[in-house]
Amino acid sequence: MGDGNVEKQQIFKFIDDHREEMLVLWSNLVNQESGSAYKEGIDTIQAKIKGILENEGAAVRMAEYERAGNMLVAEIGSERAKPAVIFMGHVDTVFKIGTIEKRPFTIQDDKAYGPGVLDMKGGVVAFLYAIKALNAAGFSERPIKVLIAGDEENGHLCSNASEVFTQESVGAVAAFNCETGFTDDAIVIGRKGIAIFNMEVRGVAAHVGNDPENGRSAIVEIAHKLIEIEKLTDWQEGTSFNVGVIEGGTVANATPDYAKIVIDVRFSDENAIQKITQQLEDIAAKTYVPETTTTLMRGVSFKPMRTTEGVKRLFALVKETSVENDFGIPYGKKVGGGSDSAYTVIAGVPTVCAMGVKGGRNHSPEEYAVVESLFERSKLLAACVLKLSDL
Repeated sequence: MGDGNVEKQQIFKFIDDHREEMLVLWSNLVNQESGSAYKEGIDTIQAKIKGILENEGAAVRMAEYERAGNMLVAEIGSERAKPAVIFMGHVDTVFKIGTIEKRPFTIQDDKAYGPGVLDMKGGVVAFLYAIKALNAAGFSERPIKVLIAGDEENGHLCSNASEVFTQESVGAVAAFNCETGFTDDAIVIGRKGIAIFNMEVRGVAAHVGNDPENGRSAIVEIAHKLIEIEKLTDWQEGTSFNVGVIEGGTVANATPDYAKIVIDVRFSDENAIQKITQQLEDIAAKTYVPETTTTLMRGVSFKPMRTTEGVKRLFALVKETSVENDFGIPYGKKVGGGSDSAYTVIAGVPTVCAMGVKGGRNHSPEEYAVVESLFERSKLLAACVLKLSDL
């Protein structure tokens, strides 16, 4: 490595010189449908990123899945002696096929719009160009590793991507997750875990006028269970239960033979999921209305991202780097939403999250990202890599 300041200026100039190219890639990624259920679209994006990274000298492999988007694992400079730095994220979105036709990538008043523009295709572009800029400046101090999931938005329901994140990140010096960034310069240093459960009740249908005594109401049964579930919230422990969806019945003059609730659980202890599952299983097993049966199923889940001492040190480095380059004064934030940062922290790697482009309204039709933040965050990421020896 040469003089650090000279190298940084080379990196910043590279990003400034490639602004239009970055916008084109951002547009291309957003305009490729990649909802979590659309494997073909996700894999198309992963193949494109594979080509970009291979052009930068990366060895790239895919963890392939039958019912989920493939996961990309890449490394540049595996022979370098120092521990690797990780850039991570995902390319799937929450949006259904057909959304692009209605809302393609557009820029208006210095903001970019489109499905996944903020969460998190902008972040992927930011770290890809941080890598390109580091390469162009001759950076060779440590390996650069890239981990990109294809099914983050559904909690890796049909893949082992969470295990891949943990296994592939062991021994790294730091990980930067370029998830949705905040317009107030918050950097995420902790996240709660998430577990989503579906509870279904089967009862016995009957006409409430001619045969009411033979009906067994699934709605009444699930109403009892719902109240018991809400009582499980323990604010001191940091665990909350929310029944956010309820459905059942067809007409007012029939005893409903089916009802369902969807339960969102947030928790702080990474080992709490076993206790949470048992609590819900106990409620499911109890019968209030005779001849009804209840089934409990677990769906999306993320472990918590713990705020370790390593996380705090890495955040301090990010803050210092941001301030000295006039990119704002970040503050550390703990949030309720989960991400794959949990798994790199579990592997013992200092990790900061929400390092992607800044914006708001993600997961909604109004999702937007601040265009200038694409270039700023790319520079910040690269500048942080140059300072990792200070950790």
